[in-house]
Amino acid sequence: MAKNKYTGVYEDLPKIVKILLQIFLGAIVGGIYRILRYVETNNLTTLIVGILALIPPISFVFWVIDLITEITNNKITVLAD
Repeated sequence: MAKNKYTGVYEDLPKIVKILLQIFLGAIVGGIYRILRYVETNNLTTLIVGILALIPPISFVFWVIDLITEITNNKITVLAD
């Protein structure tokens, strides 16, 4: 069980489920994950990136990055701390 209150639910999912979520809903999931991560860590950069990740042209870039980090690290890691 993950220690994070909000993002822990996502982090505890099996790897294949997270990859499928990233493939189909990655733009939305990545932005919401970062916003919830901000609530846990109070890191303003994470909030700004989370909001930017929900804007359509920018969300594609984060979708690709988040998909790659989910496959390699089993976690969204880029600008989500």
